Amino acid sequence: MTAGESHPQRTADAVLEESFLQLRAKLLEIGATLDRLDRCGGAGELSGANSQKRALLDQALEIVGSEQPDRAERLQQLFSREYQQDWRQKFGIGSD
Repeated sequence: MTAGESHPQRTADAVLEESFLQLRAKLLEIGATLDRLDRCGGAGELSGANSQKRALLDQALEIVGSEQPDRAERLQQLFSREYQQDWRQKFGIGSD
């Protein structure tokens, strides 16, 4: 391929064929972990911080199940810290 030529776009069929088994395994792992949590008493048995983590996971599952675009970006934002100007001081990192 020469400079300026674009790579051929893959089809949805090709992407699914390539990713199906890996995605299936990840979904099974998620389902199994949620089942274990439920058997241990579910969300009602979780402490404050872990209750918040479970709520984040529930929100993440809603994002994954949605038909809106940019799921990966929205998931990253969900699990990211909010930007703070003084983050260097909070983490003890000096500015050079």
